[in-house]
Amino acid sequence: MPGKHLTINLLKENQLDFFGEFIKWTLTIGRILVIVTEIIALGAFVYRFSLDRRLIDLRSEIRQKQTIIAAQKANEDKYQDLHDRIYVASNFSSLAQERNKILKDVLNFTPQGIRLNSLALQPDKMTIEANVTLSNSLGFFVNSLKNYPVVESITIDNIEQRPQANFVFAGITANLKKSKFDAQMPSDDSQNPNPNETKEESN
Repeated sequence: MPGKHLTINLLKENQLDFFGEFIKWTLTIGRILVIVTEIIALGAFVYRFSLDRRLIDLRSEIRQKQTIIAAQKANEDKYQDLHDRIYVASNFSSLAQERNKILKDVLNFTPQGIRLNSLALQPDKMTIEANVTLSNSLGFFVNSLKNYPVVESITIDNIEQRPQANFVFAGITANLKKSKFDAQMPSDDSQNPNPNETKEESN
């Protein structure tokens, strides 16, 4: 028979118990750490999925709001354009009324002895051509123009004696003060430089 092998254990029994318990405790802690790590990884995956879902919903909501804003922008542009048109039309109407009042006032204070050949009203000036049969009538008419509130200055461009017709021809330019409605007027002077030109005659 083969000889028996002798095993010599130099550790004490209590040391063996402690070592075994330590190994068991280490394995238990390792299992717990693995489980905790897996739980954390699973939680991170679920949280990432939740974030992706929220991101998709947020992008969809942004696209919807962009569509609504684009639709409202078109309506806002139409409203603003309509508002601007109404505002310009209102100023244009006010300016037309102001110009008509100027024409009527000039005709009203035209004295006897002056016959108006033409009266042209432009945005910044008024030109008058008249036949004068009474000498003092011209001075009265010029003074009336000077004292008119919208007139800034008066220039007598031409005075021509016409003895064969028994009258004096006079050309007068009245520079007008800037109207508060002129700033809102569309620039269309090139098409109609004398929009309010009219011819009147007065005895």
